[in-house]
Amino acid sequence: MSERVREILSWYESDPPGVKASLYRLLMHGRLAGTGRLVILPVDQGFEHGPARSFAPNPPAYDPYYLFELAIEAGLSALAAPLGLLERGADRFAGRLPLILKLNSANSLHGGTPDQAITASVSDALRLGCLGVGFTIYPGSERCYEMMEELREIIREAKSVGLLAVVWSYPRGGKVSKAGETALDVVAYAAHMAALMGAHLIKVKPPTAHIDLEAARSVYESQDIPRATLEERIRHVMQAAFQGKRLVVFSGGEAKDREGLLEEIRAIRNGGGTGSIIGRNSFRRPKAEALALLDDIVRIYRGEA
Repeated sequence: MSERVREILSWYESDPPGVKASLYRLLMHGRLAGTGRLVILPVDQGFEHGPARSFAPNPPAYDPYYLFELAIEAGLSALAAPLGLLERGADRFAGRLPLILKLNSANSLHGGTPDQAITASVSDALRLGCLGVGFTIYPGSERCYEMMEELREIIREAKSVGLLAVVWSYPRGGKVSKAGETALDVVAYAAHMAALMGAHLIKVKPPTAHIDLEAARSVYESQDIPRATLEERIRHVMQAAFQGKRLVVFSGGEAKDREGLLEEIRAIRNGGGTGSIIGRNSFRRPKAEALALLDDIVRIYRGEA
């Protein structure tokens, strides 16, 4: 165990040995093992956006085996995906890659209040050999309190059987404007809520400099909270996650050009972010190109680029 991983484990002082063992497995796997950094491949976009929008630019990615192989060959920290995708490769790739089972999902055919259906269980995660479960909440949505109550029970159950709780915290609806979904004050608030819920690992979007909530604007201005650069904004989000004592990974979001994405990764690293969770920006590219991109991302987090 590296000293950095030992330090991170000490942050989760109330958790039982099984949870810390799962956290250790995550932090000590792949090319970033021992660094305290993470790069995770998430593949829940088939639910969220549909198969053609997700995989047609690179048709081999329709097959879950391809996605397992991509994460393994790139030396990534973990693969996070819904039930059916993990079931497709759980036996063939058993033990070769840490898995996170996404327990709830939305779909782009739904046009109502932002919400997600529970599509898997903690027992499914145990059956498939996962080290953690993932769950999305939408702070601001009319359904946010129900989602938080669902999450409370899932976190309790996951911790009781030694699994990590990974929370996608994506504000939308309610008082949050469309621009506010990635505003600094709102993203920091979302990360803090996930930490308060008991998440071990938090996923949020990289924040913009926009301040969305009028009640927060005066505080950001009077306290002169730095937000001009992405590095400064990442640092503030980490501050909101218990002064950096919770792991926070940042999504890659919409497809970007290569240099734009790598510039964003450097800002996340320099701002103290734990790492990245890169989906569409990797698996939509041809495999050789995706591996080269992921190699650059890992090297940035290793301090080599």
